[in-house]
Amino acid sequence: MIEVDELRKVYAGSVEAVKGIDFEVAPGEVFGLLGPNGAGKSTTIGMLTTTVRPTSGTARLAGFDVGEQPLLARSVSSVVFQDSVVDRSLSGRRNLDLHARLWKVEAAAAKERIDELVQAVGLGDLVDRPVATYSGGERRRLEIVRSIVSDPRVLFLDEPTVGLDPLIRAELLDLIAELRDRSELTILVTTHYLDEAERLCDRVAIMHAGAIVALDTPERLRAGLGRELLELRVDGDAAAALTSLRSRGIAHETAFTVGSTLTVPLNGHSTSEAIAAIHELGIAGAVSARRPTLDDVYLRLTGGRLAEAA
Repeated sequence: MIEVDELRKVYAGSVEAVKGIDFEVAPGEVFGLLGPNGAGKSTTIGMLTTTVRPTSGTARLAGFDVGEQPLLARSVSSVVFQDSVVDRSLSGRRNLDLHARLWKVEAAAAKERIDELVQAVGLGDLVDRPVATYSGGERRRLEIVRSIVSDPRVLFLDEPTVGLDPLIRAELLDLIAELRDRSELTILVTTHYLDEAERLCDRVAIMHAGAIVALDTPERLRAGLGRELLELRVDGDAAAALTSLRSRGIAHETAFTVGSTLTVPLNGHSTSEAIAAIHELGIAGAVSARRPTLDDVYLRLTGGRLAEAA
């Protein structure tokens, strides 16, 4: 449903924002694009939604080239932007009616679809009230309904839960999952919340410095770090501590440092064996053992916390 081949964008001053990336998204798949500001994620979304023209390479939505056939590519896709675009002075229904008319949805079909969708997302009792009276989570649900009134085949969600409290975030994630289950809607979501990507996405791509540095299911990406790891807060030189652990065969190429924190996937070593080696080498600091997360994958590949880089 989404095909990206050697997609590249160079801005004025020879700034290469996206460096020839490749990926495909299957029909009905939820695909996550992760990366901090400056990674090239927003530029990639801009090219896929036809608002940024590629320098080279191709991208297709349902077979339509975003560069050569932008109107056809837009006709099969929709976007929920990070910032709200609904008119708060109008009712929810009026916002949806206007969007349906802009997309030339037949009036009777639009009414039936709007009625069905607002009930499905829990806005039935609110849809005739001004949007200014909605909570943040209710406005976000309205934004999602607005984006799918035209019955797109591809939906882009740009930071859909940013600024929402944890309860509303959880409810919105359930809604997105339910929408995917109700149809063959293909969803590409960008997020700075790694737990969100793990919960929602079938596969994720991690972008760094304009390139895709990892692409797989969250489970397989985590599996690359083994079943357990040690996290060690080092009082002194973390890089020197890592070198010492590598010399003892405890740390391998998957181990990494971020600031004063040393993360060591155990790779078959027992927790007690690794902790004993740490004490023998005189590496002081608090040690904890845990299972790897997608955050660890990101840290190893980019050396910076995604949430902090956003």
